Amino acid sequence: MKKQVKIMETVLRDGHQSLAATRMSTAQMLPILDKMDQAGYYSMEVWGGATFDSALRFLHEDPWERLRLIRKHVKNTKLQMLLRGQNLLGYRHYADDFVKLFVQKSVANGIDVIRIFDALNDPRNLRTAVEATKAAGGEAQTAISYTTSAVHSNEYFLNLAKEYAAMGADSIAIKDMAGIMTPENAYELTAMIKDAIDLPLEVHTHATSGIATMTYLKAVEAGADIIDTAISPFAGGTSQPATESMVLSLQSLGYDVPVNMDLLSDIADYFKPIRQEFLDDGIMNPKVLAIEPKALIYQVPGGMLSNLLSQLTEQGQADKYDEVLQEVPKVRKDLGYPPLVTPLSQMVGTQSVMNVLSGERYKLIPKEIKEYVRGLYGKSPAPISPEIKEKIIGDEPVITQRPADLLQPELPTIRKESAAFADSDEDVLSYGLFPQSAKPFLMKRKDPFYDIPIQTIDVTTEF
Repeated sequence: MKKQVKIMETVLRDGHQSLAATRMSTAQMLPILDKMDQAGYYSMEVWGGATFDSALRFLHEDPWERLRLIRKHVKNTKLQMLLRGQNLLGYRHYADDFVKLFVQKSVANGIDVIRIFDALNDPRNLRTAVEATKAAGGEAQTAISYTTSAVHSNEYFLNLAKEYAAMGADSIAIKDMAGIMTPENAYELTAMIKDAIDLPLEVHTHATSGIATMTYLKAVEAGADIIDTAISPFAGGTSQPATESMVLSLQSLGYDVPVNMDLLSDIADYFKPIRQEFLDDGIMNPKVLAIEPKALIYQVPGGMLSNLLSQLTEQGQADKYDEVLQEVPKVRKDLGYPPLVTPLSQMVGTQSVMNVLSGERYKLIPKEIKEYVRGLYGKSPAPISPEIKEKIIGDEPVITQRPADLLQPELPTIRKESAAFADSDEDVLSYGLFPQSAKPFLMKRKDPFYDIPIQTIDVTTEF
């Protein structure tokens, strides 16, 4: 009997987040949803990550309404989202009461599977979201943030997967956000997890470094059940490998991949002009489609490489790029080898730039780095040396409990602050996550003239 391999399609979330700054609108998605629902995908990633903030801030759309509309059209395929554990979709830890309501409403509005991860792989930061997902009737998929370092061995990740399984995970994901998992490591780690844990295993990588298709093949050979791919117009570069190419390759190798190739062709044709529109408008920079083998050398995600270069260019210091790249692994080692994923990738990158440009290591230290060393993001993968601690936070105390245990319930305050413009729990949650984007959006929904200065209104216009 042929082994079955299932496909999660990422074009509606990670595909356009990775290549087009998360600018795909709901209107661009709706016409193709019915066809996508018939294609045979195991699931479609449609929400979470940066889509929530981007919808409010740049597209002036209600992300909750997007989810409800997608669910209305997609009746046969699971809908999946990405959640940063206690950070949800934001950049700080939220109190448990807020996390529970957000997860409950995500499932109620149409999400089936929530992929939950933590930037530090600290299981304490996943527990509330996992329990809330299961209580709401959703599937909790716990994700390992894959990275490499002196402490991140495959045994480390296997033990983490076992801990997640014991926590009640419905499935496990290996999340290789930088595209640095080699085919050999993919085979070994997949085999170890499948041998030890009787749960579905999904593998996620990015095409950034040029090895992703080989990584997927070896993961499938070792027993991976699901892989994440993007339809070809939004594949490659910093996105995932192309859905059609992976399906054809696996089918030709004798795997049962129950996806309709004719419909995939139609879906690709639909997204081609949208991709072209993003290229013409400058929203999609052709550079994101380039292969960046340096990601393998420096263990730095492709997006982080481009962010570092733009930071340095803005300050007229682009010639320091290689020096900063060499500083990144040193800072990461100093900080206990955090995985380079949001928000830690931005924090490590900024500290590396400051170290190089100031000419003295840790002369300038961002507030976030100090909070990280104090334990406010969770437990570092490896201990931070006393010398580095003293340099960064002096004699300030380091917390050892779960960071969210220090937070008071925050829903009552958020409800009070948003009472004038929030009409539902979903509105309250939007405001709690992104107050600066959500408040003007919700105020404008109540009053179309909310953000228009009075002197700009043409009083001769007939209404």
